Amino acid sequence: MAHPFLAGAAPPSGISETQIPGLKLFARGKVRDMYDLGDRLLMVATDRLSAYDVVMREPIPGKGIVLTGLSEFWFDRTREVVPNHLLSTDVGELDLSDEFMKMLDGRSMIVRRAERVDVECVVRGYLAGSGWAEYRKSGTCIGHTLPPGLVESSRLPEPIFTPATKEASGHDINISTAQMADLVGKELTSELADASLRLYSAAAAHCQQRGIILADTKFEFGLLDGDIILIDEALTPDSSRFWPADGFAPGGSQPSFDKQYVRDYLDATGWDHEPPPPPLPTEVVSRTTEKYREAYVRIVGDGAP
Repeated sequence: MAHPFLAGAAPPSGISETQIPGLKLFARGKVRDMYDLGDRLLMVATDRLSAYDVVMREPIPGKGIVLTGLSEFWFDRTREVVPNHLLSTDVGELDLSDEFMKMLDGRSMIVRRAERVDVECVVRGYLAGSGWAEYRKSGTCIGHTLPPGLVESSRLPEPIFTPATKEASGHDINISTAQMADLVGKELTSELADASLRLYSAAAAHCQQRGIILADTKFEFGLLDGDIILIDEALTPDSSRFWPADGFAPGGSQPSFDKQYVRDYLDATGWDHEPPPPPLPTEVVSRTTEKYREAYVRIVGDGAP
């Protein structure tokens, strides 16, 4: 059953960080806090928001619930395309107090522990972001030569695989598939490119039925007993560009169901993208919460888990 927030209830208080008694912290990322459960991990999606690789001081209430709800939906929908690490979103087995059970409700996944492949696997179906910036300069997009005459947000002739390094801090760096092969091996690179493109194709087809364009997305993979599995999150507003199809107009940036609203505000302040970030006004926080929830409702619809 979907969390009440996803069904229209008021968002719970924003959670910036978790500390769970009795559980060993495994890692704390930009958004997720991960706890060691032996051969499994507990992944808790907080309401932290990172823009330009800087974590904002204000949480976005309900954001972690949206990320978890969408990841659960996509993991279930694509498990026949590529297996994934999700075991359960039920944290009842952890025997925690009511206070912590309430806090974790809707924002937690128990997952298989895998050996992470330290490369971001990006698929682009449209020309946006750093891909558009490179194309304007050179007519290429991360190692791919593209036709002349494309404009910002143009649909590409076919989706392309454009990996990036996974940096512990700062911006991920776009790399070619040849550079990726140097890092993780030629065979694994080929397998991950194929898996990424198949996942994108399946997700884009569903989004199209829901009136949404999946412009691009990034996946993370791990190895479990030598097999590739999809890990981390899947096809959320934090890892993807979702555009409403009914307003699609190539030739500029598109309205989107993600943190672009925050980026636009930050750019308007003249911020240089270096810490500390400027404070986010209440209306920007509230609007961003609604953008995230709208993404869930538009994508999942009657298929809510």
